[in-house]
Amino acid sequence: MTTFVALDFETADRFRDSACAVGLVRVEGDRITARAYELIRPPRRAFEFTGVHGITWAHVAGKSGFADVWRKVAPLLEGAEFIAAHNASFDRSVLGAGCALTGLLPPPHRFECTVKLARDRWQIRPTTLPDVCRRLGLALRHHDALSDAEACAGIVLAARR
Repeated sequence: MTTFVALDFETADRFRDSACAVGLVRVEGDRITARAYELIRPPRRAFEFTGVHGITWAHVAGKSGFADVWRKVAPLLEGAEFIAAHNASFDRSVLGAGCALTGLLPPPHRFECTVKLARDRWQIRPTTLPDVCRRLGLALRHHDALSDAEACAGIVLAARR
């Protein structure tokens, strides 16, 4: 039985250390067994991407910073074989920047990219998350970190069928 975690970050600005939301979905075998969603207070008040994800400084001002949030959600990774993300290089870099900023070690898991998976398995192009979800019939509230993570998990599961 394969266990993996799908992960998605939303960022406040163009710097990778500005995570303002994270969603994780744990999959064991062929079913989702846990979900986590947390808002994160980024290191700066400037929000460039509110128009994309709807999150503002007012939403996160009283929330925990990256280190505390990551410590809270990281147990979902225990025993996972890999982390799945759509455009995995982005989410891996946000995780790495958040860990570097706060003195945490990033998890040792390999990342699997569902953009590459969708291109290789179904020849989907363009391979945006909404395009892939439409093609596979997956529900999506794009740029909601938990919905994006759940859709990513669904892509991996669909590829295994």
